Amino acid sequence: MARVKLTAGRIQGFTTDKGQAFLWDSDTPGLAVRATAPGKRNLEGSKAYIFQSKLSNGQDVRITIGDVRSWGIEDAREEGRTLQKLIDQGLDPREEKRERLAAAETKRAESKRTEAAAMEAWLAYIEARRPKWSARHLADHEGVCAEGGEPRTRGRRTGESDKTLPGALRPLLLLPLKQIDADQVRAWLKDEAARRPTHAALVFRLLRAFLNWCSDRPEYRNQVHVDACAARLAKNELPKKKAKDDCLQREQLPAWFSAVRQIPNPVIAAYLQGLLLTGARREELAGLKWDDVDFQWQSMTIRDKVEGLRTIPLTPYVASLLACLPRRNEWVFSSPAAASGRLQEPRIGHNQALASAGLPALSIHGLRRSFGTLAEWVECPAGVSAQIMGHKPSATAEKHYRVRPLDLLRSWHVKIESWILEQAGIQFVPVQAGLHVAA
Repeated sequence: MARVKLTAGRIQGFTTDKGQAFLWDSDTPGLAVRATAPGKRNLEGSKAYIFQSKLSNGQDVRITIGDVRSWGIEDAREEGRTLQKLIDQGLDPREEKRERLAAAETKRAESKRTEAAAMEAWLAYIEARRPKWSARHLADHEGVCAEGGEPRTRGRRTGESDKTLPGALRPLLLLPLKQIDADQVRAWLKDEAARRPTHAALVFRLLRAFLNWCSDRPEYRNQVHVDACAARLAKNELPKKKAKDDCLQREQLPAWFSAVRQIPNPVIAAYLQGLLLTGARREELAGLKWDDVDFQWQSMTIRDKVEGLRTIPLTPYVASLLACLPRRNEWVFSSPAAASGRLQEPRIGHNQALASAGLPALSIHGLRRSFGTLAEWVECPAGVSAQIMGHKPSATAEKHYRVRPLDLLRSWHVKIESWILEQAGIQFVPVQAGLHVAA
């Protein structure tokens, strides 16, 4: 077969009107241009570089390098030489090509797995941490990744859709995990903070904890940008958080108690009064079980977020409130409508009571703040009220040299309750000493 030096002009002028024809290169043995005649599927015909040689066993091998429009002459020659080198080493270029394609496919599959949406890692994170989280904390994580579009089960503001919105973190979680870097988080946080800054701050903290978890997992650590949620982002993009100071004043107690005691749901009414009279955190009191209440020895055991458990006095008025509640299940503040079986959302009833009493806005946590403030009217030692409320000791003396028995706490706690009830105009006569409220 005749050989010529391949040039652009010769390749362009090389055609055939029947079957296939080959133009062999004189510079690179085995390299040729194959021209294919026009046909029904290819009206103009085609031209491609091919390489042909013999294996060590004498078998002919022909490999298509690529279309002449995609490959330059020198590139095709270099590829031909590479294929000949493989043959000289006793290797079959076709097998090598299959292995390269398989390796490339594996790499693409690995890349696809690596670049899977962060949502996959987020859901794995939730499952891994579920046993350690409270119901509220779990709900926060599930809510921020929700797809949205569900019918609203609560009232909506004027102009709002009757469908739920996607979770705040969902736009980021739909990205590959390795794309969630500081720039992405900054852009997301800036937009989110402009609409709902308080919620944005919460979600930012959830995201930071998630990325830290990923950095400790071998399947994710090579994809995650740990500095994506650097503290400077929150400082620069989130508005400065103002310290809340909502608190019931002494002169507001009559109106507040009057309105709260008229709430139709006795569980919510008792719960709100219990928050004010114990200084407990919202979820601490909501999670109270009947097994945690000792009417005989007048104590309550609360699941404390600081110490794990703390026992506080069961004061007379609070005991009377709890004794009147229905025992539907294990929860003191039960709710037959809630999936958990216990009270979940007391704010609606509380806000309605505040409005009917003409009182300013007061958060649920503001009731805890009110207890600590009102306790000072009876000159209660700060350490006593802090221990009842479950504050972490802040001084060496409190940490190591103050061991207050329950009776000492009770003596002050009863004083605080009696004073608050007196200011509220509530006539309450505690049960006689030695007796206890019936369970």
